[in-house]
Amino acid sequence: MQALKSQRLHIGVFGKTNVGKSSVLNRITNQEISIVSDIAGTTTDVVEKSMELLPIGSVRFLDTAGINDKTELAKSRIEKTLKIINRTDIAIIICDYNGIDDYEKNLITKFEELNIPYLILVNKTDIKQISEEKLNEIFTLTPHVIITSALNDDEIIFKFKSEVVKLLPEDFVNTPKIVGELIPEKSTVILVIPIDKEAPKGRIILPQVQTIRDLLDSNCLSYVVKETELLQAIENLKEPPTLVITDSQAFKQVNEIVPENIKLTSFSILFARLKGDLNAFVRGAETISRLQDGDKVLILESCTHHAIEDDIGRVKIPRLLKQKTGKNLIIEHYSGHDFPKIDSYKLIIHCGACMTNRREILSRILTANRKGIAITNYGITISYCLGILPRAIEIFKEVQN
Repeated sequence: MQALKSQRLHIGVFGKTNVGKSSVLNRITNQEISIVSDIAGTTTDVVEKSMELLPIGSVRFLDTAGINDKTELAKSRIEKTLKIINRTDIAIIICDYNGIDDYEKNLITKFEELNIPYLILVNKTDIKQISEEKLNEIFTLTPHVIITSALNDDEIIFKFKSEVVKLLPEDFVNTPKIVGELIPEKSTVILVIPIDKEAPKGRIILPQVQTIRDLLDSNCLSYVVKETELLQAIENLKEPPTLVITDSQAFKQVNEIVPENIKLTSFSILFARLKGDLNAFVRGAETISRLQDGDKVLILESCTHHAIEDDIGRVKIPRLLKQKTGKNLIIEHYSGHDFPKIDSYKLIIHCGACMTNRREILSRILTANRKGIAITNYGITISYCLGILPRAIEIFKEVQN
């Protein structure tokens, strides 16, 4: 079984045109995943490739267009390249014997702003050796440097893996649990999964699947029910469940059914912690009570999907916001990996992010924070508007304490 795209380590490959980015990536992966040519600017769009890179595990390479592309399509190519930074867990900057200049330094500034670890690979040294002066300049920026040529394929693969291992983010080395670390082993957990218009036919959605697997890995007892059978499920148990996890859309009904002595949260809030920054999202939700007439709210989805009649992002959350605030808000929507211009918004409400990686969500949070714009997510917004947020995050406070 292949790892999910969102669970893979995203390795972004950056550099000027014609420094050999694509050829290096082909050598590392031992596959022809990128077009190689002597013509500068051959890579015109981001090329993505998923693979197993032992001993690191599941990775996804993002081969980008040259950052100094001077062709007619240069502007759009460079914009796409820079947007990939927000999805990058580890960055590789490739240069050649000419060393680095402002192009690479500007990239490094962006990586450091977003706390993205990076290494620099000096390519084409079989054609011409890099000068000691230029090499020393590179080493002043990072100790993670690889010098390679087309003549040492085996050596570059070994060196590349060694440097990437050193740069691995902590949450990739020690993958956090979705819920297992919040409760004792062998706990009983009830998962409430409505079968409504948003439930895919014959399946349940990804966050629910991942949560069930996490509970199985944690040796917990899982009971999956619809909201209409929740009360019966609780009454059938000899002992109260340790935790009830609900789909956010059934939060109000489930909150009324589950006794106060039983912990309660939602799949979306669990993923707010797994994929982003729970505390930042909770702080962001507090902005809802301060919204005024005419304030703009951006509802942000990390993937595109067909909006249904009672869509959670396009119908239910806007309705809850207007009921909670009583204000005439301007609510706009955006879908996809690209992060739109956000300067005009008072609040951003992000989806559960099941289809993207944590780095992208953290980058979005960081960008919003720098601009002084509040950001939260679906589940936290819903529980805040319903007045049950303190209960929904209580289990996380116990772990933090």
